[in-house]
Amino acid sequence: MATVARPVDSGGGLATAWARVWRARRLVERNIMVYRHQWIIIVSGVFEPIFYLIGIGLGIGGIVGEIPPAYVGGRTDVSYLAYVAPALLATAAMNGAVFETIFNVFFKLNHAKTYDGVLATPMGITEIALGEMLWALTRALLYAVAMFLIMLAFGLILSPWGVLMVPAALLVAAAFAGAGLAGTSYLRTVNDFDVPMGLVVTPMFLFSGTFFPIDIYPEALQWLMQVNPLYHAISLIRGLSTGLVGVAQVWDLAFLIGFFAICMWIAMRQMERKLIK
Repeated sequence: MATVARPVDSGGGLATAWARVWRARRLVERNIMVYRHQWIIIVSGVFEPIFYLIGIGLGIGGIVGEIPPAYVGGRTDVSYLAYVAPALLATAAMNGAVFETIFNVFFKLNHAKTYDGVLATPMGITEIALGEMLWALTRALLYAVAMFLIMLAFGLILSPWGVLMVPAALLVAAAFAGAGLAGTSYLRTVNDFDVPMGLVVTPMFLFSGTFFPIDIYPEALQWLMQVNPLYHAISLIRGLSTGLVGVAQVWDLAFLIGFFAICMWIAMRQMERKLIK
């Protein structure tokens, strides 16, 4: 096995971490150059949550009207559209991160062998994981900001806490980028895409309180939904949007941070196993 010399970072832990992030930016720059002639692939993802907002938010919202106060902390002014919109923002952040780290990273890892070339540079496994996560955050940020501006334009942000929705969406994207990187390392062929997309992402989207309060489901199913990371992402961002910020949102924040840390640890170990043989 060939050994590639890595530069030794001087300084403390913070200096080392910053040096790794600074090197990881090169992978982000590479991705920008790759997509500069394929920008429509990135931008097209902006429209999916907008279509859901128009089709379901306005459609069902026209029938439902206001959300019953029992489901929104006693508030009587939360329309169905204002209830669904922050959930779609959280979902957009998830999709931007997941699509980038599952599909594109898979082909770079298994077919294009992009990372084999990257490892011939001063960058290592940590920088590769950080670089792909930062690029996934960039894509997710585009989707989240687009939804935020639409919500702002239509008066769907009901609280000053709403200014924190975009930073919260970045945390959501980071958590799912870590999950995507970890999951991709276990995929063997393109046929395996059906597993994360069909058996993980789609059920998370449907059973996370996106369109309906989870209280309407059987209690056993509610417990399962509460271990869904997208449920916590939606709960956090919806709380910020509606001003219903409390202990539950603090727990959502802690859950997402823990989920991110675990997934990134798995991702780096698995990528090292696949790349350093």
